[in-house]
Amino acid sequence: MSAVLAEPNDDRNLPIARADGSAILAVISRAASDPNTDVDKMERLMAMYERLQAKQAEADFAAALAEMQDELPSIGERGNAAGRYTYALWEDINAAIKPILKRYGFALSFRTDPSDGIAVTGILSHRNGHKAETTIKLPPDTSGNKPQVQAVASSVSYGKRYTAGALLNLTSHGEDDDAFAAADPKAAEWVRKAEAVNSHEDYAALRAEMVKSYGAVAKIPPKVREAFNKAAAETKPKD
Repeated sequence: MSAVLAEPNDDRNLPIARADGSAILAVISRAASDPNTDVDKMERLMAMYERLQAKQAEADFAAALAEMQDELPSIGERGNAAGRYTYALWEDINAAIKPILKRYGFALSFRTDPSDGIAVTGILSHRNGHKAETTIKLPPDTSGNKPQVQAVASSVSYGKRYTAGALLNLTSHGEDDDAFAAADPKAAEWVRKAEAVNSHEDYAALRAEMVKSYGAVAKIPPKVREAFNKAAAETKPKD
């Protein structure tokens, strides 16, 4: 059924039988070719079209982000804050997530503002136009008697780690947790199975079995998630 648009006398008289951006665009195109078209009506039609496009872009962003979650890895914590705690290095996070972001149509960028402390804004953009962002404001990291430039760079690096983690729901794990098998034999067994697959068909079947065994993707341990992500990458058919 074709979309029906009322004569746009005002915004309340714009019923749409089917909220279809392409249909509205066709109406706009016809109106633009008519020299008698009221400019005010054209502007309202354009505003409606832009709202529909924005809503569709937001929906595409949310769907792609949800689908991507299962592939995002848990990052090893190679950074060490003078023995006080460990953390994932930004270079490790970036290397791990960039190919996955690209595959799902995302790009991650940052904006910094040193005018009042050090504000780092992470911006997650999707190829269909929608984006999300979050900001953290930090003081210069002067720990360890860092010189001023290094103190600023350290805070910027922390800001990137923090905002990327917030936007993507990233997790990290200690590098010295290889003994997890003793504490979680079920996870160790799934890791072993994932490491043994040699075809993408076997991987897909095994992954479905593994997800079923845990009941939900959110319950899958980081080590198991990493092993299956690695198996997926290694067995993925070449283009």
